[in-house]
Amino acid sequence: MAREPREGGRGGREQREREDDGLVDKLVTINRVAKVVKGGRRFAFAALVVVGDQKGRVGFGAGKAREVPEAIRKATEHAKRHMIRVPMKEGRTLHHDVAGHFGAGKVILRAADAGTGIIAGGPMRAVFESLGVNDVVAKSLGTRNPHNMVKATFAALERCASPRLVANRRGKKVSDILGKREAAEVADV
Repeated sequence: MAREPREGGRGGREQREREDDGLVDKLVTINRVAKVVKGGRRFAFAALVVVGDQKGRVGFGAGKAREVPEAIRKATEHAKRHMIRVPMKEGRTLHHDVAGHFGAGKVILRAADAGTGIIAGGPMRAVFESLGVNDVVAKSLGTRNPHNMVKATFAALERCASPRLVANRRGKKVSDILGKREAAEVADV
């Protein structure tokens, strides 16, 4: 007889997922931190949460408190207040390859064909799932620290631009940027 998976318990890092007013929040990491005081150590918890609507908006937040749920709540509130919009191609991938860095960490994000899936490690996967990207290839170089990976990923995502936005910036038509055939495809979508 096969066992049913248990509810509750510690679960995986990204197991915690809630839907709230159309937003999905994913717990990336939780860490116990200590403050040394005269009487010994005072422990607290630091949480990193990614929030997104799976339609092109995403944000991240960090929160710290004496109790885990309070730290997660603070991080979620911070993430909701600091969301960014990312233009997506066909609602499933990025428009172009992009790189971003934060500190020593560097991430490379590459647009992918339909059916590729999310090929990304840990914290970056949570960002893409919350964002609504279905096809992307990502690589982190120089850091495995979740905070720096998420910040580098957001630095890269902020540099993403749609062909329409690039055309407006340059004062040209979309067809001049992409070429005639691809511009017709973008107009259809």
